[in-house]
Amino acid sequence: MDDYFGPVVDAAPAGQDVLAAWICTDIGRKFRVLLDALAMIDDVRSGGQPFEQWDSEGWDVEFDPSGVTIQAVYGNRQRAEYDVETVRTALEDFWQFMVETPERANAPRTYRPDLAEWQEGLLQWEASWQIRHPYRGRMGIPEQGPA
Repeated sequence: MDDYFGPVVDAAPAGQDVLAAWICTDIGRKFRVLLDALAMIDDVRSGGQPFEQWDSEGWDVEFDPSGVTIQAVYGNRQRAEYDVETVRTALEDFWQFMVETPERANAPRTYRPDLAEWQEGLLQWEASWQIRHPYRGRMGIPEQGPA
């Protein structure tokens, strides 16, 4: 973790450099964005379409039950396709990494500064989308709360 740039990949697993670049640069330290990605991968993993299209300035990402396509919009326009399970595993691993990473001491927080960043992000995500996050009850995300 870089204090200025956020998550940085030293060496991505073989064939996953585009996936790692997307996660580090597009999702980064933003828990609400990571929760978007987790909800979308959960939707396609169960055979449906994502609840929303991925919205990003730097990356075109298509979630589909047959796989996930990731393409950089700028630069060398890196592009790769991954199966759903590969992306799910990477996103869940990144969630665990981010939850375990110490919080930024001076990061401005106004929504629920009394909570951990990930909890604040979860409550904001659910308030924004007006739905319960599909990862409730999994990966340390409580079934209920925080209130």
